Amino acid sequence: MNRNVSQQPQQLLDWMGGLSDATRLRLLVLAEGQELSVAELCEVLQMPQSTVSRHLKVLGDQGWVHYRRQGTARLYRLLEEELESSQRELWKLARGQAKLWPELAQDRLRLEEHLARRGDDPRTFFAGAAARWDDLRSECYGETFAIAALASLLPRDWTVVDLGCGTGHLATLMARQVKRVIGVDQSEEMLAAARRRSTGFSNLEWRQGDLRRLPLDDAVSDAALMLLALTYLADPAAALAEARRVVRPGGKVVLVDLLSHDREDFRLAMGQRSTGFEVDEIKALLAGAGLHELVAFPLTPEVRAKGPALLLASGTV
Repeated sequence: MNRNVSQQPQQLLDWMGGLSDATRLRLLVLAEGQELSVAELCEVLQMPQSTVSRHLKVLGDQGWVHYRRQGTARLYRLLEEELESSQRELWKLARGQAKLWPELAQDRLRLEEHLARRGDDPRTFFAGAAARWDDLRSECYGETFAIAALASLLPRDWTVVDLGCGTGHLATLMARQVKRVIGVDQSEEMLAAARRRSTGFSNLEWRQGDLRRLPLDDAVSDAALMLLALTYLADPAAALAEARRVVRPGGKVVLVDLLSHDREDFRLAMGQRSTGFEVDEIKALLAGAGLHELVAFPLTPEVRAKGPALLLASGTV
């Protein structure tokens, strides 16, 4: 009896140590409520197998997770009722404190997308082309055809401005479908690449300028697009106000940007000024620019995407 009592403090410290690592907490949140293989956890966490396996061993040794074999794979899970009572209380505390982490929100989005592809029965993930159809289609045909199909839905008589157009990939696709496209970017190097890409298009023009002070007249377009631009700006509200100014009444401002995250290393590597936006935050910015009929929602992360999740938002002028 005395020996067991003396071991209790050490067991508690071991459990606390298991929860003291952010990666292990993320793994436990993912493993609660469903079985996931190491490969699946690597995909969701965007981490190498060696890292995930090392942390799973710690969690397994401490009784946080259990696994069963399915073929050559191990499927891991956390079941709250399998935890010891003190361990369960620690888990509830840790889960509650961590639930608002931006990184966990990103993990949940990737997990939801993965589970949707996998299907209700885990065995379907490993069998048949249906479970991998999205991946197979991308591998065989790429993604451009889907963007081109969506662009064809735009009215033929529209003028569209692409704000922060970069090398002109999207602007060039739209120019095949609409009357006129104007691309604006601050980088002359980006615009030079865009001009090379758009040789032969008479309805495409490129302008160098600051998105906070656009070199465009009022109400010159039917729609304005801002793709992955706001996180590079010190004053996103000013850029959205300018986007509204150059769109006619009844037209649309549409943007795609980063969902809020805590990957400071990514922000620095990409030269961005902010770590993205919450959905409510971006809607408030659109409303502040004078737009209405607001829509904003997270986008389903793509399997091979290594960056943070994105959101799509729009408003009417």
